[in-house]
Amino acid sequence: MPQPSATDRVHRLVPSPAGRTHLVEQGTGPLVLLVHGFPESWYSWRQQLPAFAAAGYRAVAIDVRGYGRSSRPEAPTAYRILELVEDNVAVVKALGEESAIVVGHDWGANIAAVSALVRPDVFRAVGLLSVPYAPRGGPRPSEIFAQMGGGEEFYVSYFQEPGRAEAEIEPDVRGWLAGLYAALSADTMPTPGAPDPHFVSPGGAQRDRFPTERLPHWLDQHDLDLYAGEFERTGMTGALNRYRNMDRDWEDLADHDGAPISQPSLFIGGGRDASTTWLADAIAAYPTTLPGLLSSHLLDDCGHWIQQERPEDVNRILIDWLAHVTSDK
Repeated sequence: MPQPSATDRVHRLVPSPAGRTHLVEQGTGPLVLLVHGFPESWYSWRQQLPAFAAAGYRAVAIDVRGYGRSSRPEAPTAYRILELVEDNVAVVKALGEESAIVVGHDWGANIAAVSALVRPDVFRAVGLLSVPYAPRGGPRPSEIFAQMGGGEEFYVSYFQEPGRAEAEIEPDVRGWLAGLYAALSADTMPTPGAPDPHFVSPGGAQRDRFPTERLPHWLDQHDLDLYAGEFERTGMTGALNRYRNMDRDWEDLADHDGAPISQPSLFIGGGRDASTTWLADAIAAYPTTLPGLLSSHLLDDCGHWIQQERPEDVNRILIDWLAHVTSDK
């Protein structure tokens, strides 16, 4: 049987609370909603869409609010996580479905987790890539980030002030993206002991610490052009506004303090990704925080862009998990 190809993908715009959500759909079967992270787009799932379609699933990758062809509200408060959850719900309904399995990467993992947490009636299983689930709790996020790095500034704090990161990125979107993708990829990231690209020196820029010698193996010039072209058209503010709502999210989710996610779940992380080392305690707490966890994986010699760095491994793990999740259907 011939495998699905890029020509089988269908682009659609569907109504959502922000106005519209752009999605790319491939295959038929149980709905799997794919949610990307920063700074990406639906295209980060380009190698999952045909694999899931071939395995008998209706795979749908969205442009998150603020990205690509989806709506970009002007108000920074429009990017709080509960608003993005409602976008996900709207996509499921617009596709004529009652429920979906949601899988997210990076910020998409947080969005997927909160989608499952607050709308278990719609999202019956959740897969998390790169960023572990950590229930709401503790001090305000901004207070935690401000204490990180000593004399340096943690990148999340750097992203907080409207216009500041834009002033660094937007004059050379393509170069900045190439540097960030390389900085967090296993084959191109800085060597141990080199300045950490997650932090910014006083008076400096984040890109000062990005490698510039070559692209990571998973990213060719065409891919980079596509990513950069979208941000050249939209600007970076919509994407960065996600970071600027972390304290609001903390307030909005007060009723879910410490709450576990009970649906069937999955985690896949990169062994060389700072997200999995900084949040090792969150992974260790999974028996309590993800009681429905079916499997958890750390891929050796893999960085942050996990489904693009190791697509065959990630596809195999996800498809095996999906088979278990949908075995009752």
